[in-house]
Amino acid sequence: MSKLKIGSLFSGYGGLDVAVTNVLDAEVVWHCEWEDAPSAILEYHYPGVPNYRDVRKVDFRSVEPVDVLTGGFPCQDLSLAGKRAGLEEGTRSGLWIEFARAIQELQPKLVIIENVRGLLSAKANNGMEYSQEDLDVIAGRTPIRAMGAVCGDLADIGYDARWCGLRAADAGAPHNRYRIFIIAYPQS
Repeated sequence: MSKLKIGSLFSGYGGLDVAVTNVLDAEVVWHCEWEDAPSAILEYHYPGVPNYRDVRKVDFRSVEPVDVLTGGFPCQDLSLAGKRAGLEEGTRSGLWIEFARAIQELQPKLVIIENVRGLLSAKANNGMEYSQEDLDVIAGRTPIRAMGAVCGDLADIGYDARWCGLRAADAGAPHNRYRIFIIAYPQS
């Protein structure tokens, strides 16, 4: 039986890919990482594996098809350590829309997404969230946050999702570093 093929978006140094390849006995067949330093690490550990660099310029219909799509889209605008600009067009975290585009075009069997805890509370602007004016009028309604927008986008493109939050310490690391993991799969 051949190994599952993984495509990796917003790859960073490849930590999520290492975990997924080990758990699924899979292989990474391409990356998409913009920054030079992590790209050099990926090239070292995955020689000959293409790095498409700028996710905005990739035609996902022309890359090698994959069974699994992994990634952690930029968190700077979601993180409690950042300015909390939210998940909207023009922000780095707004590159989520490119992740969603890749899912829609590739139609993988499994999607694994990682991001910061702030995904649960950061604002989103994708037409699903109430504006502050609406909230002033509609008492008791909770706006959809970035997590809701991501799950809503997944549903719109035909994927169901499950998620959980884990601390690095839960896996034996000496620090907390809480992360959200979303597993998405085609609706049946």
